[in-house]
Amino acid sequence: MILGVIPARFASTRFPGKPLADIGGKSMIQRVYEQAVLSELLDRVVVATDDERIYEHARMFGADVLLTRDDHPSGTDRCAEVAGHFPDAEYVLNIQGDEPFIQPQQIDLLARTLLEQTQSGIATLAKKIEQPEALDNPNIVKVTLSQTGEALYFSRYAIPFLRGATPENRLTQHTFYKHIGLYGFRRETLLHITALSPTPLERAESLEQLRWLEYGFRIAVRITEMETIGVDTPEDLLRF
Repeated sequence: MILGVIPARFASTRFPGKPLADIGGKSMIQRVYEQAVLSELLDRVVVATDDERIYEHARMFGADVLLTRDDHPSGTDRCAEVAGHFPDAEYVLNIQGDEPFIQPQQIDLLARTLLEQTQSGIATLAKKIEQPEALDNPNIVKVTLSQTGEALYFSRYAIPFLRGATPENRLTQHTFYKHIGLYGFRRETLLHITALSPTPLERAESLEQLRWLEYGFRIAVRITEMETIGVDTPEDLLRF
């Protein structure tokens, strides 16, 4: 069974109540859910929240929803709790609740990667960066890849550093990749990584995936041509 989980937290620091924000007559969380259930490979999609308002709202539009603990440090930890309710879920996909225009084809690409890459317990997506300003935006996480398509490092900075290149011509000198924050896990890997202590690199960049790399887990990365638009602040929402 492949389980899709959409973590939804009300108490966002930069955008409180974000999952309930209205986008063209539908809430953000409803739009994410409706996109996720169009996936051909997910057997079930569940909204996971620690807030009664989001829980009741999700029930109202017909979502499968679970009320989870309120002390989870990340969406990954919330996914692990949900996995405990579904012992037959061999694979768990963490679908970000703040990307209302996620495409079901991207979800299926991630699921296929997880099924095919038997050496990796974690899979994620990346997209080629086309805009120069994205390289210096710390909210856009960059990823470098090995020759076998696995993650080497994630950073909020432009990696790699190009010696001798100017800021204007970096994209002509090297292919940079933006990380798409969609994760797939084998069940045993998900339960393992959420039991691990935070690491120095994770704390430095505030990126949980660096903890997984520091502990030696392999992360398979597949390239998507589809853009995703995340909503981190009310200003992001206005831009839509």
